[in-house]
Amino acid sequence: MTETHNHDDENSPTPLQQVIYLLRKYRLVEGFVNLEDNPDQSLAESAVQAQNLAELQQLLDQLHPADIAHILEALPLEDRLFIWSLVKAEYDGEVLLEASDAVRATLITDMGTQELVAATEYLNTDEIADLAPDLPQDVIDDVFRSLPITEREQLRAAMSYPEDSVGALMDFDVITIREDVRLEVVLRYLRRLEEMPDHTDQLFVVDRNEHLKGVLLINRLLVSDPDKLVAEVMVKEMIKLHPDDVAQQAANAFERYDLVSASVVDDNDKLLGRVTVNTVIDFIRDKAENEALNLAGLSEEEDLFAPVLKSVKNRWVWLAINLVTAFIASRVIGIFEDSIEKLVALAALMPIIAGIGGNSGNQTITMIVRALALDQINTSSAWNLIAKEIGVSAVNGLLWGAVVGLFTFAIYQNAELGLVMTLALILNLLLAALLGVLIPLTLRKFGRDPALGSSVIITAVTDSGGFFIFLSLATIFLL
Repeated sequence: MTETHNHDDENSPTPLQQVIYLLRKYRLVEGFVNLEDNPDQSLAESAVQAQNLAELQQLLDQLHPADIAHILEALPLEDRLFIWSLVKAEYDGEVLLEASDAVRATLITDMGTQELVAATEYLNTDEIADLAPDLPQDVIDDVFRSLPITEREQLRAAMSYPEDSVGALMDFDVITIREDVRLEVVLRYLRRLEEMPDHTDQLFVVDRNEHLKGVLLINRLLVSDPDKLVAEVMVKEMIKLHPDDVAQQAANAFERYDLVSASVVDDNDKLLGRVTVNTVIDFIRDKAENEALNLAGLSEEEDLFAPVLKSVKNRWVWLAINLVTAFIASRVIGIFEDSIEKLVALAALMPIIAGIGGNSGNQTITMIVRALALDQINTSSAWNLIAKEIGVSAVNGLLWGAVVGLFTFAIYQNAELGLVMTLALILNLLLAALLGVLIPLTLRKFGRDPALGSSVIITAVTDSGGFFIFLSLATIFLL
């Protein structure tokens, strides 16, 4: 029975597929109305159309905001805005948070000021701060006016921290207790709460001035004698984060120590808030997506159904750079036109050298960018890393250079040409290894994202360098 049930689950339509199916049904009736010479408004407002709309509404009401955001990202703009109009008002804020930056912009553009202000009413202060950069200034002003004084100050503080800092990840929704109360009192206090903040695995023990003294783990609270004092059960050794810390360091700490939550304190150990694992996971995911985009030379995440001109604007810079480097590569080839005319085989073999060099360089860059993100590289280790990558490329060059050389000899029956291929591949792999390390480190040194266009740069360099190395060797040894 269990296997049949799992099989049915696997074959059941996803929420996206269900929405697309119901949307098509709705659009089909709408299309019939538009095709008629004298449109019958009663058909557009018929029980059938009302039923289609009700089914769509019912489905959306049952979905999690993250699922709704995923659906909106997968729909063309017209359908996206239609589905967005059916989403419950209390879900608006959460859906905006879950949607990608590009899609969020299209949704916000479609909303009025009052709708946007209303959407923030269902969000916590830290969530409003995440959304704030995308909201119009008049909406932000209205939101500030609508908040109680305490939350207003929290929002102002949250918005003051840089995007890649711990302060930007901070959650103000914390439960604090005193160390001189009994565990029974703590339990009674927790039972009076409507609900506990998400990912609460520990309570923060503070003094009268909100200075952090320790943490009371929930599991210890539940199994300890209720007559014991908090001070007897609490843990004093804990991970403390500061709002100005780099967010990546917090992410590393969560991964290293398997944290669910961690305190955020100021320089005087005053508790400011906490960071939770769900926020850290979102940060890691966003960072990974941005690095993937930067490696490809894209300046920002792109809406799949964005207007043509907007997509062109996002992509043109690195394409222009690529075009310049392609011209350089073509001129390198042009210098050796006479050599290529005398030995046509060179033209057929050139792409092999450039292609393998580019692939090897991209492998190195990917590893270096990851290591920089995890803070595993410092100045003293950079030279060791360069030496290691050159060693790897030398071994790969000798191995695959020999393979390519033998392959070339087998086809063209020319031992010198095979040797040139071997030497060219070794030298281009060494060049790719050196620059694969230096490009991200140089970008980092100048305060730029190490992933920014690195893939585009290394491909351009290994293409031009590979052509020059191969054709130079061919000219020296073969002609």
